[in-house]
Amino acid sequence: MTSKNTVCLWYDRDAEEAARFYAKTFPDSAVGAVMRAPGDFPSGKQGDVLTVEFTVAGIPCVGLNGGPTFQHNEAFSFQIATDDQAETDRLWHAIVDNGGQESACGWCKDKWGVSWQISPRALLDAITDPDRVAAKRAFDSMMTMRKIDIAAIEAARRG
Repeated sequence: MTSKNTVCLWYDRDAEEAARFYAKTFPDSAVGAVMRAPGDFPSGKQGDVLTVEFTVAGIPCVGLNGGPTFQHNEAFSFQIATDDQAETDRLWHAIVDNGGQESACGWCKDKWGVSWQISPRALLDAITDPDRVAAKRAFDSMMTMRKIDIAAIEAARRG
C-alpha cells in the first residue's frame, strides 16, 4: 500500500468479489494485493481472505472482510462523474443489474450495500447555472429521477 490515505470498506466475506467487480466496471480501477489471514479471526479462519487492496476510479481502497457487524449506508458514497448518457447508463446498469438497488437523483447501491452517485457532468453544469431559474428547473427535474436522464435535464434547463 503506497497511499498515505486509503478508504477502508468493511465487507462480510466478499471483499475480493466486490473489488474485482469494481475493477472490471470502473475505468482507472484495479485489484492489488490480496492478504490472507495468518491465523483465525472473529469472522474467518486462517487462510481466508482478510483484506484486498484495490482502486476505484483512481481512489485507493482496502476491503476488509470483517464480518456482518457493520453495514454500509448512504453516509458514505462514491460519486462518479460521467461524460455522457451512454457512460451513465453503463455504470448505473452495471451496479443495479448486478444485484444492486436503484435510489433517487442518480444514487444507487451495489449488492454489497455501497452507495454510488452516478452523476453526469451535464447535471452539475445545469444545477450550477448562473441563471438560477434555469438551475432550479434542472434541479426540480433531477428530483423526479432515479437514473439521471441528461436530455431531460438539459430540456428542463432550457425551459
